[in-house]
Amino acid sequence: MIANLIWVAVSILIGLFFKWILSIAATRYAQKGADFSLTRAIVKRLGKVVNFLLPLLVLNFSLPALRLSEKQYLFLDKTIGILLIMAFSGILIACIKVAEDYVGHVYNLKKNNNLKERKIRTQLHFIRNLLISVIVIVTICAILLSFENMRRIGAGLLTGVGVGGIIVGFAAQKSLGNLLAGLQIAFTQPIRIDDVLVVEGEWGRVEEITLTYVVVGIWDQRRLILPINYFIETPFQNWTRNSAEILGASFIYLDYTAPLDDIRAEFIRLVNQSDLWDKRVAVMQVTNVTQQNIEIRALISAENSGKAFELRCLLREKLISYVQKHHPYCLPKTRAELTERPKQNPVPIGQPGS
Repeated sequence: MIANLIWVAVSILIGLFFKWILSIAATRYAQKGADFSLTRAIVKRLGKVVNFLLPLLVLNFSLPALRLSEKQYLFLDKTIGILLIMAFSGILIACIKVAEDYVGHVYNLKKNNNLKERKIRTQLHFIRNLLISVIVIVTICAILLSFENMRRIGAGLLTGVGVGGIIVGFAAQKSLGNLLAGLQIAFTQPIRIDDVLVVEGEWGRVEEITLTYVVVGIWDQRRLILPINYFIETPFQNWTRNSAEILGASFIYLDYTAPLDDIRAEFIRLVNQSDLWDKRVAVMQVTNVTQQNIEIRALISAENSGKAFELRCLLREKLISYVQKHHPYCLPKTRAELTERPKQNPVPIGQPGS
């Protein structure tokens, strides 16, 4: 018994020793100082799984050398087999995550015009979730089928597979609908990772797309969780569907006496002075009039919705300050004309009209 324990301990130490050598070699070849290194990503993602796998492999190879009874040998062999299946599935999942890290580095979302990057990342995100789900399901099936009793139960259940399939189909109708909606979204892409949406009356960015739901980060740091088939069945606004460029408008209301040419000149000066403007559109027009005032719209363009919002706020504040300082008389006002009523002669009592 003590010899067996010593042999198991030695096997585990040998496996850890090989892992240590591999880790040192990988770290040495990693690119120091770089934002991303494929070798570093491999060490990060596969390190923990390899810690588990290599000792198991050495122990599996040394299993015949242990002095065990037949019952003990079968139990240990079965246990190591199940653990190896789990370890290999962990290796596959880690490899998928390494590939995701690499693609995420190549297609960086931090670019200003990141339409292509968002397309690739959305498809990658869905495919990763799908592959990991398949690996987990296959792993569970492989573990269950490694038991003889499970095989016999499975053979017995085959006779009722038709009825069971119909029942499962009805029970999982919504889940299958979500899965198909996810496939449609991944490849037709009405939404993508980091898209700017207006949905359910809220403005936000797509943070996560899973097999069953979508997470939208609202501007005030709330999270809106929506079922994935919502984006197939319900209308919504996508501000970055084809491009992140967008138009924005600021409205101010002034009196009819406002000097439009002076205000327009100030508007052009402010726009040219700002780094937020992308130099495509800058127009100021009177878009409406009421009995009391006029409506002036300052229309501008920007590279994305965030810059457009900041530029709109800036123009609104600066134009109001300009009017207050240089033309305060044209701020909105309400007019009223007061006239003195003519005096009427009193009608004597008893005469007509009294």
